[in-house]
Amino acid sequence: MIEKAAELIKNANHVTAFTGAGISVESGIPPFRGENGLWSNFDPIFLDINYFHQNPLKSWKLIKEIFYDFFGKAEPNTAHFALAEMEEMGLLQAIITQNIDNLHQKAGSREVYEFHGNSRNLICINCRKVHKAQETDFSDLPPKCKECGGVLKPDFIFFGEPIPEPARTNSFAETKKADVFILIGTTGEIMPASMIPYEAKNNNVKIIEVNTKPSNYTNSITDVFLEGKATEITEKLLGFLREK
Repeated sequence: MIEKAAELIKNANHVTAFTGAGISVESGIPPFRGENGLWSNFDPIFLDINYFHQNPLKSWKLIKEIFYDFFGKAEPNTAHFALAEMEEMGLLQAIITQNIDNLHQKAGSREVYEFHGNSRNLICINCRKVHKAQETDFSDLPPKCKECGGVLKPDFIFFGEPIPEPARTNSFAETKKADVFILIGTTGEIMPASMIPYEAKNNNVKIIEVNTKPSNYTNSITDVFLEGKATEITEKLLGFLREK
């Protein structure tokens, strides 16, 4: 099946990767849902936008602990590097990611559409000025805007917020550009991101899926199912793609 997937990629004019939490699990970042997911240990209310506006300090205590003290130490794994190499080889044109961890960019990928935003930037809720998280002092919470003193919010979507632009438009545009979609570590449970692969399939895009177990996509739209860890499968796939 790996050989079949490699042939689909080699013969395609435009390949898009669509990644979810599963690609970052091997970097030490747990998924939000499921066994050992974040929501089994934390009440997701702290990422509700209305709760955040009413209780910024309470929200920020958990945001700092999870997304900056813990996730901030994560490094790309071989699956992230494999996609970056595929882009360098001209075999991958874009990545749509549901993740906010910046690991694709750290690995060297350039064309990345962050469907749910990112954790590297903070936005002032008053004046909308952008601040770099790595240049922000988190010792005094909630962090404040240097320009107007407003509360800063991570530049990823909270419950109750819309998908950011232009990431939304660019992501759905890929469903019309691509010949092949590579789904990695995504189960198809999070709306509206989960609709992107279905939209691609409606446009006759071939679907390669990499997951540790069958997902909502496997028996409905997937053409080639590669079962296993993202790191192991992408390394094997890259081996075939490197062959002339």
